[in-house]
Amino acid sequence: MTKPGISAINLYVPAYRVSLERWCEWNEQPWPKVRAVSGRSFRLPGPNENVYTMAATAVMRLLEAEDIDPESVGMLAFGTESSTDNAAGAVILRGMVDRRLEALGRTRLSRRCEVPEMKHACLGGMYALKAALRYVATDGRGRRAIVVCGDVAEYERGSTGEPTQGAGAVAMLVEPEARMLEVDLSRAGSASDYRGPDFRKPMGRHFVEGYAAGTRRMHDFPVFSGKYSTYAYLDETVAAVDDMVAQHGVEAIELFERVRSLFFHRPYRMMPLSAMSFVMVRAMAQRPPSRGELAAICDAAGTSMSEVVAEAELRPDLFDRLQGGDMEHPYPATAATASAYRKSDAFRAFADDKMGLGSETAMDLGNLYTAALPAWLAAGLEEAVESDEDVTGREVLAVGYGSGDAAEAWPMKVVPGWQASARRIGARRALEGAIELGRAEYELLHDEGRLEHTARSSQCFAIERVGERHDPVFQDLGVEYYAYVG
Repeated sequence: MTKPGISAINLYVPAYRVSLERWCEWNEQPWPKVRAVSGRSFRLPGPNENVYTMAATAVMRLLEAEDIDPESVGMLAFGTESSTDNAAGAVILRGMVDRRLEALGRTRLSRRCEVPEMKHACLGGMYALKAALRYVATDGRGRRAIVVCGDVAEYERGSTGEPTQGAGAVAMLVEPEARMLEVDLSRAGSASDYRGPDFRKPMGRHFVEGYAAGTRRMHDFPVFSGKYSTYAYLDETVAAVDDMVAQHGVEAIELFERVRSLFFHRPYRMMPLSAMSFVMVRAMAQRPPSRGELAAICDAAGTSMSEVVAEAELRPDLFDRLQGGDMEHPYPATAATASAYRKSDAFRAFADDKMGLGSETAMDLGNLYTAALPAWLAAGLEEAVESDEDVTGREVLAVGYGSGDAAEAWPMKVVPGWQASARRIGARRALEGAIELGRAEYELLHDEGRLEHTARSSQCFAIERVGERHDPVFQDLGVEYYAYVG
């Protein structure tokens, strides 16, 4: 019986770095609060970079680090919400990778290689990984898959989302016999529901006068409502976790206590902690033996345990509520209790133990949308191997989320020999060589997509030129051509 999963991970982030401490000085924001909520820094793609160049660079780094035979790859799947071509997807990455392989004297990727692109906000990467896992377990016939998650998370300057920007890509090797993380989809949890204007990128926004008026370049700023999006995140994540717990046949608290680590979608530092404290309070409410502990937490929070227990049975339709003008939290007692619990010594100890691996590195990764969860997972495995912690045989849980709205919750198991691949991840190494941006440089790059002095990164792909022909014989208007910068 095959045990499909992840055998290797590699990642790429652009060199241009924005320190959130300096950003706070520029914008008169409280650094301690921003650090606690968002992190330490984020990256911006350079003028000659986009999601395709970053993703192809991550794939190329994976191929080289793991010495992968290109002919053995039967699927190259791309999860993103930042693609700029409405026809082609992962085949664009293939084009860059093939030419680089030839330049190195190697063969191209197999001609018999599937090249799908998956889109569902930040969950597109997990959906791509799920497709690859199913491929290697069924019709792959012993072949491998590469999954790459990549995005550019950008927000209008002055918006609440501005400190939660970021850019980068994570590539993963998927094999029928995992050499790092076995993924058990038979016990995974799924959930989805339509949430209307949760977090969207409708094309029509570009034609509305006044939309992002201060930005003089092509941009992909979302239309979002922070509080409503947070409610959706919590509600859908809980539903997916509930489904996963049901597949395990154990109570949620028991499952959380036995696993080594929990990794959530991480758009910013605080969101996974908020989600986990919410999930824990709700799990206590659903488990009578835990209600003594819950009663003490409710007393400290000044909330009603009976209301928390009642809310654990609710299944609200958030979109219907919104259409009826109800913008209040659908689980007010649970949310207030979780907020108080999150500040307790008990939860801090739980979070340090179960959510601590890789969290320091993730503080400098910023928001990577589809790549946020796999990047944190990569950083966690790297930290474990570097600290000589043997997590062989231990289970970890990965909980992904995509606005709009859907979630996945998967159990994974660390397999024997995982250390060899984990040592080659290079999560912290990917952050080296940063080019620190001052305020004027950041605003110029953010608003106009250019810099006065561009320092091109090396050993990555870049946009070489953009096609301009539009005549009856030949057209390449807007088509990007790429080159490898050695």
